[in-house]
Amino acid sequence: ALQADFQGYLLDPGRRAIAAQVAGTPKVDADTRLGVYAEAYRLRLLEALDTDFPTLHALLGDDEFDRMGRAYIDAHPSRHFSIRWFGEQLSEFLRVTAPYNEHPALAEMAAFEWTMTLAFDAPDDPLVTLDDMASVPPPAWPEMRFTPHASLRRLDLRWNVPAAWKALAAEQDIEPPVENPVLVGWILWRQELNTYFRSLDVDEAWALDAMIAGRTFADICQGLCEWIDAEHVAPHAASLLKRWISDGMIAIIETN
Repeated sequence: ALQADFQGYLLDPGRRAIAAQVAGTPKVDADTRLGVYAEAYRLRLLEALDTDFPTLHALLGDDEFDRMGRAYIDAHPSRHFSIRWFGEQLSEFLRVTAPYNEHPALAEMAAFEWTMTLAFDAPDDPLVTLDDMASVPPPAWPEMRFTPHASLRRLDLRWNVPAAWKALAAEQDIEPPVENPVLVGWILWRQELNTYFRSLDVDEAWALDAMIAGRTFADICQGLCEWIDAEHVAPHAASLLKRWISDGMIAIIETN
C-alpha cells in the first residue's frame, strides 16, 4: 500500500495519500521532500525523451521541449518496466494534441527518430549475399519470397524531416522542415552498429512493401508493371533485389 501510494503521487502529485506517511524536518518539510522525488521522476523521463528525440528537441527549443515533454508525461505515464519504450506514443501525441498538432512536421520528426531507434535496437539477423542470389536456379525465381532483415523499417513522410536530422548529426544549423507536395517513401535499416536511411522512388517503395508482405518475385514484377514496361520489369525487379541484398536488407530467400 505504501508503494502504491508513493507511485500514485509520482504519477499525479495531486494524489496526496502518501503525504501523511512522510516525516518532515525543521529544515525540509514533507511536501518539499516528496517534491524532490516527483521532479526527479519527470526529469528522468525528460532525459529519456531527449536521448531518443534530439532533433525534435532542437526544433522545439529547450523551453518548449520541456513543456511538451511534461505534457506527454502527464498524458502517457511510463507503463513499461524499461524506460526504453517511454517515447513510443510521442508521435501520435504530437499529431493529436494542441498546439503541436498545428505543426505536423513535429509528429513526423518524432516518428522518424523513433523508427531510427527501432532499427538500431533490432535483433541481429543473418544476411543473404549476392552469391546466394546467384545460386537460385532461374526456374525458381518466380516463386522466390524474402524475409527482410529485422531492422528494416518503412515510413512515408510528407515533410523533409530527415534533412533536419542529418543537419543536427553534422552539427550544422537546422532549417525548419519543408513540406513535400506528395508523400515520400523512406527506408531505414541497420548494418552492424550503423543505421542508414534513404528516400525511395514510388516503384521501389511499392516493391519493398510487397517484399515485406511476403509477395513472390513474380508478384513483385507484376505489380511493378504499373511503372515499368513488361519487357524491362524483370531486370528492374532483379536490380532492386540486388541493391537490397547489397545494402543488407534481406535475411532469407525462400524458393519453395
